[in-house]
Amino acid sequence: MSNITKASKSEDVDRFLEQVKSLPPAAPGGKRGRLILAMDATMSRQSTWDRALSIQAQMFNEAGRVGGLDVQLVFFRGFNQCQASRWTSDAAALGRLMSGVRCMGGHTQIRRVLSHVRNESRDKTINAVVYVGDAMEETIDSLAQAAGEVGLLGVPIFMFQEGRDPVTEAAYREIARLTRGAYFRFGADSAKILGELLSAVAVYAAGGAAALADHSATHGGSARLLLAQMKSA
Repeated sequence: MSNITKASKSEDVDRFLEQVKSLPPAAPGGKRGRLILAMDATMSRQSTWDRALSIQAQMFNEAGRVGGLDVQLVFFRGFNQCQASRWTSDAAALGRLMSGVRCMGGHTQIRRVLSHVRNESRDKTINAVVYVGDAMEETIDSLAQAAGEVGLLGVPIFMFQEGRDPVTEAAYREIARLTRGAYFRFGADSAKILGELLSAVAVYAAGGAAALADHSATHGGSARLLLAQMKSA
């Protein structure tokens, strides 16, 4: 556990931010950003789900300072259950949705999440996708195909992995690469750094690099590193 935490706060954060530097501009000025928050809600994810429930309000608060953010929650669990919420700009409403979800045993359904992102992107602009999970029980080739289709639509996916399973890491990294997103690995006690990075992504989705610059001026930390990497692109 201590090794995971150390890597998350140094090497993995730097690597994550390095990947972000090539991202294109997000939401144009004056328009609300759209972010899909996708999560694995299988049985092993309950503790992380609870942490995300507290973090999501922080995402809305920071994005709200730069024009606002609409978020859609997507999750899978149990036997063949994969659901998407309505779009919402209300942190309290999203919190109620998340608090009503009970994690259930089942296999991952990442391909279905990617297909949903693809379909949503054909109807409206999606500025960023955040995916949080700890496993991958599908074929990498099928996920790569679906991720490539999302990438062609210009939607970056930020893949957050809890734990250090190498097969899962390989798949998550490939999805991030194909969509021009980024990969980050975090530990069970990395809630603070995870919250900072998710908030930075939310600000980017809502207002682009300029908004992130203002955000980093007052928050520093991960947001400042994120901005520095984007400026070096």
